Amino acid sequence: MSLKLSIEALEVIDAIARKGSFAAAAESLFRVPSALTYTVRKLEQDLGISIFDRSGHRASLTEAGAELLKEGRYLLEAAQTLECRVQRIATGIETDISIAISDLFSTKPIFDILHAFYEQQFGTRVKLSREVFGGSWDALISGRADISIGAPGEAPPGGGIATKLLGNLEFVFAVAPNHPLATNSEPLSQEDIVRYRAVAAADSSRNLPPRTSGILSGQDVLTVPDMQSKLAAQMAGLGVGYLPENLAKLGVKQNLLVIKQVLESKPLAPSFLAWHQHRKSSMGKSQQWLLKRLEKLTLNQLLL
Repeated sequence: MSLKLSIEALEVIDAIARKGSFAAAAESLFRVPSALTYTVRKLEQDLGISIFDRSGHRASLTEAGAELLKEGRYLLEAAQTLECRVQRIATGIETDISIAISDLFSTKPIFDILHAFYEQQFGTRVKLSREVFGGSWDALISGRADISIGAPGEAPPGGGIATKLLGNLEFVFAVAPNHPLATNSEPLSQEDIVRYRAVAAADSSRNLPPRTSGILSGQDVLTVPDMQSKLAAQMAGLGVGYLPENLAKLGVKQNLLVIKQVLESKPLAPSFLAWHQHRKSSMGKSQQWLLKRLEKLTLNQLLL
């Protein structure tokens, strides 16, 4: 029995779906559009299905095509993982390393490390991503990241992850100077706070259950994409909530925030450097090199 589905065909379908047209996908894959058209038509004939609806301006997936791509992406990821593993075994050096960085952290100290990393000439491609809250753990668990910088609180159950504590983040409750809570007597109670809209940064987890923090039952919530947006929304008076102390103090210096004492303050939040649990000797040389430098970073160096 010969396989009708190839990794190459899946890459083509994935590119067309992401780019929205055969021409744009062909450009991203450094191929001519006719080659992509041939690949898709051949697969449609072999499987006896229509993968794309070509009636509109954009190449949109049919229901069968969407299901094919959804499951096919798992195969693409597995093939890429296998390719990287084989390369690492053959050379002792990873072809790619992905690093997830908490949205609370500055990239500058990481860029400083990368400058020195590239001087080693490992030839490893590095991909950086931003993650919010529990997304830092999710990126590691799901394989989107090999290293996570700033994973908060406890690791998800299941093991397989090594950690190093970077430090403990202190959060404070902050409101805009013109917000009604700005003039309330302190400490603020939960009954005081629940009457007003909270601002929350959306957890970027894709597979793990999203985490929430500091939101009271029944409280109205404005959800924003990251901590920088949360800071801006609170300074604009759109809502209230807890912010890392260093960010809240920036708002206070600009007379755009007031820090308020609360009856039930938020506990210190541990922040971790995390990576997949291996014996370090079984890691590739480039990841070993990076981890050795990243382990020396402190929370104060990393904070925005």
